[in-house]
Amino acid sequence: MDPICIIKTKCIGCGLCVKACPFAAISLQNDLAVVDVPKCTLCGACLEVCPHDAIEIRQAQGVAQDLNDYYDVWIFAEQKNGVVQPIAYELLGEGRKLADTLGMSLCAVLIGHDIQKQVTALTSRGADRVHLVDRAELAYFQDEPYANVLSELVRRHKPAILLYGATSIGRSLAPRVAVAVNAGLTADCTGLSIVPETGDLLQTRPTFGGNIMATIISPDNRPQMATVRHKVMKEAEVVEGHNGEIVLEKIASELLRSRTRRLRFEPEQETTMNIAEANIIVSGGRGLQKPENFKLIRDLAEVLGAGVGSSRAAVDAGWIPYSHQVGQTGKTVCPKIYIACGISGQIQHLAGMSSSDLIIAINKDPDAPIFKFANYGLVGDLFTIVPLLTKEFKNLLGK
Repeated sequence: MDPICIIKTKCIGCGLCVKACPFAAISLQNDLAVVDVPKCTLCGACLEVCPHDAIEIRQAQGVAQDLNDYYDVWIFAEQKNGVVQPIAYELLGEGRKLADTLGMSLCAVLIGHDIQKQVTALTSRGADRVHLVDRAELAYFQDEPYANVLSELVRRHKPAILLYGATSIGRSLAPRVAVAVNAGLTADCTGLSIVPETGDLLQTRPTFGGNIMATIISPDNRPQMATVRHKVMKEAEVVEGHNGEIVLEKIASELLRSRTRRLRFEPEQETTMNIAEANIIVSGGRGLQKPENFKLIRDLAEVLGAGVGSSRAAVDAGWIPYSHQVGQTGKTVCPKIYIACGISGQIQHLAGMSSSDLIIAINKDPDAPIFKFANYGLVGDLFTIVPLLTKEFKNLLGK
């Protein structure tokens, strides 16, 4: 049975549904509306405009969840090399607000090996309970075992809300868990709040290149899941004397199996700061013309103690690794100072850095879009300006 159908006895072929469909999934044939089901996303736009109730969306039949069974706010505490990452503290800060609004506990999930000493880092920042899974097979992140373990914990404890960081790990893990537990998931959130009457999580995220803010809810399924952009929410502060409970979780060995195997780890050879943590970022784009010219960007970044960023164009050209990409399809950053060199400022790039406190643009094109968003703009040749800035900062900073 198709999930959407046209009731032929009611349809008059007015064509309003055809105009309303944003996916061109409806057409008129012999004065009747016809739905191309594979194109349809069941968004419901056609239902709203049909004056004769001639369109029916059939909900999939399944066992309804008792939402009262789901309780507490969880955050996934990401760790690397046995150290909890700063994004976990941001999630704790936001999770505390949600938990207090709902009158629930704030819990963290910590998965890894030989990481029990990291529990204090979470409880001291407000976690009421830490669900700890410590197994040698989980020493480093792998999609399958981590997703299996977290899905099992969700089924076992039934949290109302589960938050992840919108990092490479979070973006890989969250959708796997969402599918496994039949939960909704909103990616790259910049705002979270609660509807007090229902307990629904309002998940706000930018869409259409940052031009529109969409608020999404999952009213019929639990847990409500979201990934949260790094550097958007404030970190939870250390609460003196706050103690939390530790729950040592037992996990069946079959959940730890993986079809992939890590052969070795090769750290990226980079002398500048990680852009996700940097207070200053110097970024280069297509205007650098060739990969060798990224040395200008790195030289300035090293003098300033900054991270090196890039536009998507530079990454796509193979000039610099993807880990440096800033933008809608790269990393979202929020430094105190962002210096864009040879970057035109397309909306996709702006979506990843527009929250910077101070934006400085260097571009030879006076009409480049980046100048509309920059606090300071230098119109000129970056090959002249950037070396001069590097030289002057060296003198000023005594380097």
